[in-house]
Amino acid sequence: MNRRDFSAMMALAIGSALAMGTAQAAELPSNQGKEKCFGVSLAGQNDCAAGPGTSCAGTSKTDYQGNAWKLVPKGTCTTIKTPHGMGSLSAIAAGAKAR
Repeated sequence: MNRRDFSAMMALAIGSALAMGTAQAAELPSNQGKEKCFGVSLAGQNDCAAGPGTSCAGTSKTDYQGNAWKLVPKGTCTTIKTPHGMGSLSAIAAGAKAR
């Protein structure tokens, strides 16, 4: 195996490992017993997913942003009351109120 093939193989292995780690982050042992709850985090305090133009955690632009989620204890999301309605287990469309 030459140096170029080895480098390509290592890059592929590292990329695969990183991708798997990111996908499994929501399933970490510390996150067991929790669920994603959309529309309940304050600006800049979301755990992830805050829409186009954002990278992830801490990037929500407004309080109770419908496409940003926060991890909460399992079974509590839809009981969390905000000024825009209740928390949601799925993203809330812009301008829509949570049920």
